Amino acid sequence: MIQTAVKNLITDSCLTLKGVSWAQFESLEAAFESVGGIKFAYLDGILEIMTVSPEHEDTKSTIGILLEAYLREKGIRSYRRGGPTLGSKEQGARKEPDESYNLQTKKAIPDLAIEVIFTSGGIDKLQLYKRLGIPEVWFWEDGVLSIYYLRDEYEKVDRSELLPELDVALLVKYVTYFDQYDAVTEFIQALKAS
Repeated sequence: MIQTAVKNLITDSCLTLKGVSWAQFESLEAAFESVGGIKFAYLDGILEIMTVSPEHEDTKSTIGILLEAYLREKGIRSYRRGGPTLGSKEQGARKEPDESYNLQTKKAIPDLAIEVIFTSGGIDKLQLYKRLGIPEVWFWEDGVLSIYYLRDEYEKVDRSELLPELDVALLVKYVTYFDQYDAVTEFIQALKAS
């Protein structure tokens, strides 16, 4: 019953709760274990409960498929990690990225995390990812891809530091394309032509 009430409350949006202990967070997360389409993020007592819309999932998938096509076309060894739960009580942080990848070798922590943002809450996602040690984070919001690379702090960069040859404008063009299948096909053709 509480699951249905909260799900209805936060449809296509984000509910942010402050002053939540780690134990409370884990209890809430467990209560929603069987409810699909809900994601949690936690950082230092702030909890976000977010629903995931079909548009969110379509965009996340399109970015992932395009990135994987690029990596294969360029012969870059990679491992798709998907959205594993990252973080711990000791770090005071936990999050599932929308997509994530290791480059060259499998590692415990992804090299690249991708976040598709349709709604935002009260957690500073870059601070959360910094705590988790993710080297590069991509945010997709309102048709714009913003790339951040971790040095001492995250710095917004124009090009991927991990994939410096990637034409970001070309990738963005095909993320917003009218059809996912055609987008990937034409993206691959554009990569071969360049």
